[in-house]
Amino acid sequence: MNASHQYISLLRRGIALVAIVFGLATLIAGGGVLGGSDPGYTVLLPLLIFNTVMGFAYVAAGVTIWRGLAAGRYVAATIFLVNLLVLGGVGYLYATGSGVAIDSVRAMVLRTVVWLGVWLGVVWTSRREHARASGFGSR
Repeated sequence: MNASHQYISLLRRGIALVAIVFGLATLIAGGGVLGGSDPGYTVLLPLLIFNTVMGFAYVAAGVTIWRGLAAGRYVAATIFLVNLLVLGGVGYLYATGSGVAIDSVRAMVLRTVVWLGVWLGVVWTSRREHARASGFGSR
């Protein structure tokens, strides 16, 4: 295994760990609120349930990315797009005064940005791996 391949493998695993840790943090936070912990603001229950369920998806996506970039690209893109759609809905509800806390909007922005970063990281790493395998990345 050459240095370029080791770097790509390390980067892929780092991205996977970000996804897994973010998923576990999401599960802990969502589980705490579902278990009765008061977050200090009004909670939109469907959003809380969505985010908690997505915590499992985040962990599964991290495992998928750890195993390989091809499937990881699609999983990360799907999670990013789902979060973006939900962010749009939450933003709309907030803008129309429908009882969504600004903290919920901020949390969805964070989730969406993290998954945009995960997806872009996987895409970039995948392209580097493809270039290396094709001989275009060698020096």
